[in-house]
Amino acid sequence: MDYAARYDNWQNLPQVFFEKAAERGDAPLFWAKRYESWQSTSWAQAREEVTALARGLRAAGVARGDRVLLVSENRPEWGIADLAIMAAGAITVPAYTTNTVDDHIHLISDCDPKAAIVSSEALAIRLLPAIRSTGTVGTVVTIDGASGKSDNIAIINWRDMVRDGDSMDIDIEAELGQIARTDTSCLIYTSGTGGAPKGVMLSHGAILYNCTGAYHLFNDAGMLDLDREAFLSFLPLSHSYEHTAGLHFPLTIGAEIYYAEGVDKLAANMGEVHPTIMTAVPRLYESMHQRIVSGVERKGGLSEKLFNKAVALGIKRYEKGASGLSLIEKIQDRALEKLVRAKVAQRFGGRLKAFVSGGAPLNYDVGVFFLALGVRLLQGYGQTETAPVVSANPPHKIKIDTVGPALPGVDVKIAEDGEILIRGELTMQGYWNAPELTAEALRDGWVHTGDIGLLDEDGYIKITDRKKDIIVNSGGDNVSPQRVEGILVFEPEFSQAMVYGDKRPHLVAVLVPDDAFMAAWAQENDRKADLAELSDSEKFHARLRAAVDRANARLSTIEQVRRFIVAEADFNTENGLMTPSLKIRRHEIRKIYGERLEALYGRKRG
Repeated sequence: MDYAARYDNWQNLPQVFFEKAAERGDAPLFWAKRYESWQSTSWAQAREEVTALARGLRAAGVARGDRVLLVSENRPEWGIADLAIMAAGAITVPAYTTNTVDDHIHLISDCDPKAAIVSSEALAIRLLPAIRSTGTVGTVVTIDGASGKSDNIAIINWRDMVRDGDSMDIDIEAELGQIARTDTSCLIYTSGTGGAPKGVMLSHGAILYNCTGAYHLFNDAGMLDLDREAFLSFLPLSHSYEHTAGLHFPLTIGAEIYYAEGVDKLAANMGEVHPTIMTAVPRLYESMHQRIVSGVERKGGLSEKLFNKAVALGIKRYEKGASGLSLIEKIQDRALEKLVRAKVAQRFGGRLKAFVSGGAPLNYDVGVFFLALGVRLLQGYGQTETAPVVSANPPHKIKIDTVGPALPGVDVKIAEDGEILIRGELTMQGYWNAPELTAEALRDGWVHTGDIGLLDEDGYIKITDRKKDIIVNSGGDNVSPQRVEGILVFEPEFSQAMVYGDKRPHLVAVLVPDDAFMAAWAQENDRKADLAELSDSEKFHARLRAAVDRANARLSTIEQVRRFIVAEADFNTENGLMTPSLKIRRHEIRKIYGERLEALYGRKRG
């Protein structure tokens, strides 16, 4: 059977795993750093644990269609738990590790889970009070903690449940045929940026459809080496993006999955595990761009000149094609492949076939910077409501200012008001317990994304803004905040930005200084690298003003930021990055800084 046909024949996600595990046997699947060395879990070991844990959940009273809450950082047990829950016929409900007690109360009250799996005591401290408050969860499986009992809640250690499950006479694999492709596999809760978090119901088929599209994206370009790919995972698995692209897609192609130790060690981990494919959000690429440029500037001399020449020629080649380079430039460009671009490739592990960017708009200048250095960067697009991937740039024809064409079989159309509408097997089944919200977002089979965009002559999707985020100034001009914010954070002085100005004469902004820039500036000026202290410094403010002016030079008059304030705290979330479902929470930032932003309109420029 042609491998692509397997995607159509697969009925559910655990079936994929068990089938691939039978083929891969003792080959490594999951990798995690323990005791300063990478330790693997083989496909066969994972298969045994998934089977035993699924039996244990059944014995704990988890029945077909029940929800099971999963609260854990990225680790092998996360994937094993997800697969075991589904193999038991239940529905996985991933929760963010940053959740407060109140956040957990909302989720538990909304989806009424029968059981919960939590990794550590630190996360259990916020989960257990919520469980006690709601009184619906009877069993908690703790990966690292001990078995016991707490206020009528049975707490079972992971190893104990696996051991007990081993001895149970339940043929989990034989029962997989009862799980239909149309059954709900998971509830992924939105971040709540537009109100209370909503549980997005995704079928097994929706996620498999995404995996099919990803398979064709890479395989049709001749880039996929089945059973030999290596993924480095660091985005939270509680988000739909990583759940599909970083876990289930790798499983369908028999890949190895390494779990990064954290953002601070990501560069070192890439050098250790030599990944072939990585998925990330734009904030990572912005951060990488800033670190690379800063490092080159510090080195200076011939190295800086060669690097800058490689970037300049690479950008020219991308924007004008190979014919746009003169004969001398073509010779120089080829020489720079070894002198510069080969060294950049080694920095990313030496085997990287592609970075995939999603979750938020990628700044054009950041994207073309990496392409100029020979790093294949594929910008894609999607939403939790579409499981999540809708489109991606194909490797053979990258248009970095777009999010690529829709994946095969995905219908896309642009509504009269410019809103992007999506239809296909990838669409959600609805929001859990929210029929009115479902009816608003899912109409006649089309997901109304809330994103504004267009289709170019090649059918590539270009996102211009969020429907609700467009700023209409007092002159009636429409301003795209995402475009302005993207250009602001391209400046090395800033890590994040939010602009403000609806019904006002011009834009103002909240800015978060970049940590590395702030530390370097403080050292140069004999100051303490403390944001609260530096924000009162006129000299520091003047440096930020200069960066804003540089950004303004690339913006039209109505887009330019006239005044700004410095944020008192970084708005980064999990893993120190903007994650797909946790973009800048505009309504929260407006609530915190609204009065100060309004006050800027009564001040002089600065």
